[in-house]
This record gives sequence, C-alpha cells and structure tokens, in this order.
Amino acid sequence: MAHREGGNPVKELRILLADDHEIVREGLRAMLQGHPGWAVCGDAENGRQVVTMAAELKPDIVIMDIGMPELNGLEATRQIKRAQPDVEVLIFTANETDEIVRQVFQAGARGYLLKTEASTHLIPAVEMLCKGRTYFSSKVSELIFAGYVTGRSGIEDRTLTPRERETVQLIAEGKSNKEIAVIFGISIKTVETHRAAIMRKLRVESSAALVRYAVRNGIVEA
Repeated sequence: MAHREGGNPVKELRILLADDHEIVREGLRAMLQGHPGWAVCGDAENGRQVVTMAAELKPDIVIMDIGMPELNGLEATRQIKRAQPDVEVLIFTANETDEIVRQVFQAGARGYLLKTEASTHLIPAVEMLCKGRTYFSSKVSELIFAGYVTGRSGIEDRTLTPRERETVQLIAEGKSNKEIAVIFGISIKTVETHRAAIMRKLRVESSAALVRYAVRNGIVEA
C-alpha cells in the first residue's frame, strides 16, 4: 500500500519488530503505527523466527533486540543482511558496552538504540535508516569512542564461524546435545564434534566457561 505526498505515490515503509518480550513489541508498535506512511508488517519473539519472517514479509527495516532466544540479534542480523542486503537493521537493546556496539555494526546493522532512549530517539532513528544513513545516539557515540581509545578489538569473537556462534548460544541457553541436533537437523555425534572443536578453539574446558564467553561477546544476555 502507498500514500501520496505532493501528489506522487510514496511507498509504505514496512517495519518488522523482533523482541522476546510482548510488551516491548506492543510499545514499539504503538509508537511506530502513528507515523504517516509507516506500517508494522509483523513481529517476532525469537531470532530464528525473525530471519524467517524477514524472508517472507520483505520489510524495509527490522527493529531487533540483541538478547533473543535460539538465535541472538547479532546472528539474526548477519543472516538477514546476507540474504537481503537492502534491509536495514536497527538494534534496539538495553545492552550498552562498546564491544557490543562494535559487533552490532560489524554484523551489518546501521543503527543502535538503547531502550532507555526509545521515547525520544526511535522515530529519528527509523527516519535516518530510511535515508540509508547510520544512527546512534550521543550515549552510544561515547561508547564507540571509549572502545576506540582503549583499543579493544574483540578479535576473540571472530574466531568462530556463524554455525559455531549459534552452537555456543544454544549451549549457553542450556540446550542439550540432543536438542541442538534437532534444531540443526544433524546427528548428536556431529554436535559433540562441533562442541569439542569450539572448546579447543576458545581454549575453554567447561560449559560454564562457554557461557561466560557468550555473555562477554553479546551472544546471550547475562
């Protein structure tokens, strides 16, 4: 559907929401629906669902939390951008470390907004992404600068493949090898092999250490 601006048809902006809390999705929908020419085309409650819905619904913008079950927002962003490079992603989260900010932009998102700033920054953020520009508030800018000054590079996270990062998230969420095998459609033996390879690569010796790694790198929330 399109509306008219100055007599010319203007394409309706389609927005897909992704957050594991229904009340957050409802709040976002309420703020966005009142803007002329914008429509929320769907909402997802976990990372795998938002990747599937993005492929089906063809949104212009995805507004996504980082800490979602099954597949975190960073990995979901990577998968969406790989399949649909023109889709813009705005990360909307309570997480505010310079390392997470760096990973957000490396994943392909063009906007980063803290949940505490939604009331004043959500609409401007979406407007900037509509124009193909990046958006982050002054508070996020300070985090980026802090990371630059301290020289933190986050090389550790780049040692894992996308599938390995997904596996780490599922382990950190408490999934068993059998449950992971069902999710990926592979054998339990293959999961065990992946798990052992990940632990060797990260030089960790326990599931607890893997969980700490996942929290530190924004794969899951604490």
